[in-house]
Amino acid sequence: MSVPRLRHSVRALLVDPDDRLLLCRAHTPGGLTVWIAPGGGIESGETLLEALARELMEEVGFRLGAEPPHVWHSTIVSPDHVPGFDGIINDYYLIRTAPFVPSPTLTAAELAAENLSAFRWWPLPELASYTGPDLLAPRSLATDFPRLLDGRVPDRALDLSPPR
Repeated sequence: MSVPRLRHSVRALLVDPDDRLLLCRAHTPGGLTVWIAPGGGIESGETLLEALARELMEEVGFRLGAEPPHVWHSTIVSPDHVPGFDGIINDYYLIRTAPFVPSPTLTAAELAAENLSAFRWWPLPELASYTGPDLLAPRSLATDFPRLLDGRVPDRALDLSPPR
């Protein structure tokens, strides 16, 4: 059995003082629409935090300051998840921030090429009760995110990988 080729990505859980979470609406190659935390793939030679800083500036115009806590890790092995890969590894960082209007440095065409179509601050009650047609990612977002807001920031990243 061969080792799966996985795309390594970093994502930011950007949380404002009202505990709203900034998510990006993304369209997958398989036709699904998913609300995901801003972030993306790590380029050759980048550290996780360098990639996170670059992705946040590109996607939402946010400048990363101090090193945020690494709170979640997830590995998804699914050939339909990321074109050209057998799946994805996502590392999530928690960042408290003032609310802001996302102002990407990528153009609208570049965002579309990244399959991103919208940005939205989600209040916790809406995340918890969401039953719309789009997915939330990670799938356990509505249950795991409130634990971070209760001050339960883990010493080590929690593994949110779905069972294989």
